Amino acid sequence: MSYPGNPPGAGFGQGADYPLHPTAAYCGSGYPMYPPAGGGYPPAPGYPPAPGASPYPPAPGASPYPPAPGASPYPPAPGASPYPPAPGASPYPPAPGASPYPAPGASPYPPAPGASPYPPAPGAAQYPPTTGFSPYPPAPGASPYPPAPGASPYPPAPGASSYPPSGAAQYPPVSGASPYPPAGGSLYPGAGGSPYSGGGGSPYPGAGAAPYTQAGGHPSAAGGSYPAQQSACQATRMSATHSASPSGGRIIPYNEIPTVRPSPHFDPGSDASVLRKAMKGFGTDEAAIINVLSRRTSHERQQIMLKYQQAFGRDLVKDLKSELSGKFEDGIIALMTPLPIYLAQEINNAIAGIGTNERTLVEILCTRDNASLMEIKNAYYHRYHKKLENDLGGDTSGDFRRLLISMCACSRDEHNHDPALANNLAQQLYHAGEGKMGTDEAEFNRILSSYSYPLLRCVFEEYSKISKKSFGDAINAELSGDLKLGMQAIYTSILNRPEYFAKELRAAMAGLGTNDRALIRLVVSRCEIDMGNIKQEYHKLYKKPLDQDIKSETSGDYKKLLLALIEG
Repeated sequence: MSYPGNPPGAGFGQGADYPLHPTAAYCGSGYPMYPPAGGGYPPAPGYPPAPGASPYPPAPGASPYPPAPGASPYPPAPGASPYPPAPGASPYPPAPGASPYPAPGASPYPPAPGASPYPPAPGAAQYPPTTGFSPYPPAPGASPYPPAPGASPYPPAPGASSYPPSGAAQYPPVSGASPYPPAGGSLYPGAGGSPYSGGGGSPYPGAGAAPYTQAGGHPSAAGGSYPAQQSACQATRMSATHSASPSGGRIIPYNEIPTVRPSPHFDPGSDASVLRKAMKGFGTDEAAIINVLSRRTSHERQQIMLKYQQAFGRDLVKDLKSELSGKFEDGIIALMTPLPIYLAQEINNAIAGIGTNERTLVEILCTRDNASLMEIKNAYYHRYHKKLENDLGGDTSGDFRRLLISMCACSRDEHNHDPALANNLAQQLYHAGEGKMGTDEAEFNRILSSYSYPLLRCVFEEYSKISKKSFGDAINAELSGDLKLGMQAIYTSILNRPEYFAKELRAAMAGLGTNDRALIRLVVSRCEIDMGNIKQEYHKLYKKPLDQDIKSETSGDYKKLLLALIEG
């Protein structure tokens, strides 16, 4: 059986004819082609392959695109870059913690703990330095080892010692060493006799220390002392004598020699008992009072005062005032007052009332270091509840007032002793005075109130080379009045402080009458510091001992007290 329209052999069997799909099409072979389902089958992914690409599907995670020239056809390792490495770079991923972009020549591995991530400088070690070593190569001539404690990390100057200094300047300096004092040095070595520290040096505490404390109704001194002071500008001219007299520009260091020193077996209770017996009953034993108080330091006297109050329930100062009188009383009360408070009272006396005692202001304010001036300022404010600078401004004027205010600033650079600055400062002083018409007093003030004593000594020496005369002569020629008095005090006390005070003692006793207030102040304020040096300078200047003039100008218990304080 056959169906119409079927070609022969179109069925499954011989001669079988089946009807064709209405949409059938014929190929050239005569067989029907069925249309694809849903519009035809899509090509398999990646078929046909791109030119040069693999005919196989990429591995999981691999790029379906052909690798760039020179790149690996395999997928990158986890964390690695899919791109080919830069020329010279590692094809492997960096180690954990390492930089993915190592600098040229640097290690691709992370640096060891404490080591630099950068390549070492040429000539430097590639390993991190051990404790105390520098990571940089040593300077030419320097030691590759870390410096000893306290030593400089830099190579020593030619001819200098490679070891750290022992602290004090060497006198005389070794051959080839600098004749100038080291930075941070000091002016004069202290001697024994500090009432505040119980040992050597000046009775003033250092900067920043409390000037006094209140106990038992009376102020008592606090601890501290000057730093030891040393200086020289001409090392070849130094000597170890106890003299500070300048001669031809020479600066000779000296040890401060006090005449009142701490008692080796001090017993404030016994001293208080002796004083009570001296004032108890009828009459007063002035000799016993002198014997105790003239041989005790200011600090020890404050302890006696407290023990007196504790043992007898009485005020020692009030008892002394009730038993004594005149100049002797003034001297004893000065001894019983802590020095900063006593000097603050003297300043107040100099500016109180009508007129001003400029010489007293100069003596106290123009001859002391920052620490002592700060103590005096604090004592003044504590005693009078006013700033010292304000009171000085109201009683002085002009350049002299500016000089005193500069001193009260307590800002002198006491640590920079660089002698390289000396010539330039000397030139500035010369051009502010002799080198011009008129005088620039402000420049004199600025330099003399700002720089350290050792540096100013070198400045004065350089000035004499420029001007062919001393700076003291320039002060006399260029300045006048109270400003001249103040500048002379600074100049003389810088070069030779005992000489300045020897001259002040002479001025207090010269002429008609005696300036007892100044005499008491000078003896009381210097007996625990350098009265021994002052006595030497006094004898050198006036060809007779200081005690001889005191004997001729004073009398009675007052004379005995002053002589006991200066005899040493």
